[in-house]
Amino acid sequence: MHNQENTPIADELKNLSPDMFAPAGESSVEDNEKIAAPSLSFIQDSWRRLKKNKAAVVSLIVLIIMIILTIAAPIIAPYDPNVQTVEYASLPPKIKGIDIDGLNGTQKVGETRVDKYAEKGVPEDQYYIFGTDSLGRDLLSRILYGTRVSLIIAFVAALFDLTIGVTYGLVSGWCGGRIDNFMQRLLEILSGVPNLVVVILMLLVLDPGITSIIIALAITGWISMARVVRAQTLKLKNQEYILAARTLGESPIKIAFKHLIPNLSGVIIIQTMFSIPSAIFFEAFLSFIGIGIPAPTASLGTLINDGYKTFRFLPHLMWYPAAVICVLMISFNLLADGLRDAFDPKMKD
Repeated sequence: MHNQENTPIADELKNLSPDMFAPAGESSVEDNEKIAAPSLSFIQDSWRRLKKNKAAVVSLIVLIIMIILTIAAPIIAPYDPNVQTVEYASLPPKIKGIDIDGLNGTQKVGETRVDKYAEKGVPEDQYYIFGTDSLGRDLLSRILYGTRVSLIIAFVAALFDLTIGVTYGLVSGWCGGRIDNFMQRLLEILSGVPNLVVVILMLLVLDPGITSIIIALAITGWISMARVVRAQTLKLKNQEYILAARTLGESPIKIAFKHLIPNLSGVIIIQTMFSIPSAIFFEAFLSFIGIGIPAPTASLGTLINDGYKTFRFLPHLMWYPAAVICVLMISFNLLADGLRDAFDPKMKD
């Protein structure tokens, strides 16, 4: 038989003494039981994940700056956006103290560059940072006001998503059965009618402008939100906590506000963020083809349309509003992607 007392382990055990073992104090036990990471709410945890996405944070900062600029347009705009100064028409951009071709008020005519400001007798202390259009209106002022119009339409579309779309989806998913079947068939009928057709029909009743575009978005713009919310409601209404609330006699409205909407908040916010750039592009498209915002009101679509007509001779009239709409679209989409990852960590799996 193998003698265990001669093993190295047995020799080590002989060297152990009771003095080497001391009972743990209360402070040591408390330290071991402490949670290493602080307790975070759902919103705090989502914000922590969103901050790790550098592109989403930069997009959020850019959007905040642009929104502040558009809100303060009446204060910071250097000129009235609709005032026409025909004698200063089609001036190139000029920034005080900068002597760079394209930003110093010169324009290439043939093989030479001509100072258009001196040629048209513009006072020395008068500058147009983004130049003027064919009617002598300041392009910077029109971009500030035009961006505000586009953002107003986009945020109204988001408001319809949050009211009509969420309510419709909750009712359809919660009721189920024949009611759900009828409501979904109605959605299919509405989604089969293009937004452009709805806007054209609105023009038969209303004048072109913000009102007709908003009504068109109110009729069909919330359908995607309703479908997403309905699908998530069908998934959540069979969860144990929902069944427990129904067993305790909670009304459907209380269940919706206390349980369903908080658990759907991530999906709702993400879908809303994706709907905003879609509404901006929809307004720009309608204004570009001439059935959106009427003259002289500026929007990003009307500015691009005006610049498109003279692009070969005055390219800056189209480049600047096109750059603004590109920044808006990219920023909203990057922020929406960041919010999707922040509210649903499983997206990275």
